[in-house]
Amino acid sequence: MTTGTLENEFVPTWWLPEGHSQTLWRKFSPVEEVEHKRQRIELDDEDFIDIDWSSVVPKESQGDTIVFFLHGLCGCSRSPYILAMQSLLNAQGIASLAMNFRGCSGEMNRLARAYHSGVSEDVNEVFQKLSAEYPRHNFVFVGYSLGANVLLKWLGEMGSHPNIRKAVAVSTPFALEHCSQAMLKGISRVYGQYFVRQLVKDFRNKQQYLQSFRPEEAERIAMLGDTGNIASIWEFDDRITAPLHGFEGAQDYYRRCSSAAFLSAIETETLLIQSKNDPLIPPDSIPGSDRLSPSIHLQLTEHGGHVGFVSSNPRNWLEQRILNFLQL
Repeated sequence: MTTGTLENEFVPTWWLPEGHSQTLWRKFSPVEEVEHKRQRIELDDEDFIDIDWSSVVPKESQGDTIVFFLHGLCGCSRSPYILAMQSLLNAQGIASLAMNFRGCSGEMNRLARAYHSGVSEDVNEVFQKLSAEYPRHNFVFVGYSLGANVLLKWLGEMGSHPNIRKAVAVSTPFALEHCSQAMLKGISRVYGQYFVRQLVKDFRNKQQYLQSFRPEEAERIAMLGDTGNIASIWEFDDRITAPLHGFEGAQDYYRRCSSAAFLSAIETETLLIQSKNDPLIPPDSIPGSDRLSPSIHLQLTEHGGHVGFVSSNPRNWLEQRILNFLQL
């Protein structure tokens, strides 16, 4: 850990020794079911974001804490890593919610725009509306992968806030261009191809949905051209993400949205959990201590994969590590 003391060093279970197996096991292993209650947040641009609350209702007492989760690329509130953490919090009687980025809740959003690694404005708007609804509560934030990048960018932009106590970012793609390039090489290409197929399919389905609902928004997608030959995350970001969200191209998007540029400005006490054998995040993209603000702790493990961290003792190392840091 770069600041603070090392706690609970991660040791992988013997049958998941390297990064790919850790990553895939987390995604496909069974998890406990968590009952959700949905709340729709209407946004100022006439779109919406759905958040899913756990079954534990926020208490009325002053200073109680709500845990706010942000999922990764092609994820949602029912991603295994979020359900695992919410299950643990439910057992502790701690209220939590998972924010679904635009179009990720199982219902198409109303605009052509979607979500990306830098949509801190959406997190900010949802938080402002929730903090007005729960003015007596504190919030802590936990972001995973893309959601971790968005979280760190937002914290760096915002500075301090009296209702935000702590934050945790897991498997953050600090340098988006490096991570995009990593998914063009070796076995990591499999992850890139999976994400591209999902993203292109989602945009085609959205275009078809908007055609009868909001044809002018469907036309914005149609103007991007044929998406059938997009073969990489970089191409997707250059031809779809960037023009839809006001960037000049993939490089401009990566430069303006990579969380590494915002770390020195973060005032909220924040834990970064990162693995050296993450197949999606090259080790050289992990920032050195000179780029971290005094409020940031970095736990860099030898093993763990991408949002994996599957151990035998304890079985839920990642969840326990997060809970210990948050001190709920």
